[in-house]
Amino acid sequence: MADAPELHPQLAAVAHLLGTWTGRGHGEYPTIESFDYVETVTFSHVGKPFLAYSQRTRRLLPDGSLAEPLHAETGYWRFPSPGAVEVVLSHPTGVTEIEQGTVELGDDATRLELASTQIGLSGTAKSVTELARTIIVHGDTFEYRLAMAAVGQPIRHHLAATLLRQTDPASA
Repeated sequence: MADAPELHPQLAAVAHLLGTWTGRGHGEYPTIESFDYVETVTFSHVGKPFLAYSQRTRRLLPDGSLAEPLHAETGYWRFPSPGAVEVVLSHPTGVTEIEQGTVELGDDATRLELASTQIGLSGTAKSVTELARTIIVHGDTFEYRLAMAAVGQPIRHHLAATLLRQTDPASA
């Protein structure tokens, strides 16, 4: 098997995102019943100036067992200049999104603030008009909150989760 490519220098400041993160979250929105879920997020690279991203969730039942898949998204995270992040994602529900924001690198944590700049919808997708994410990574913990404006509702809290690192960033 070929050696893994070297990390692109533009990604050095965010290399700690690399790897697989798994944990639990909770979702709510005025138009649906609240739910708990288990999520896996993976950041990887191919030596180019972007991170590849994939996310999968499954419903968590009250007894702790997993039920049907809930959501997935895949895409790319770009860091075009210090302190800046651009995210391009695709959802199997017919939604595409472009988000832009900031990256604050601290001694103990990294904070990313993202807001949608464009959302694309297929002809059968539910109406999503705005998305915003706050992500805080400290050590081996990845926490996020996602707000959404959809189906006639104004932007409001939708998801929150805490994920723990499952794989070493050097192996991603």
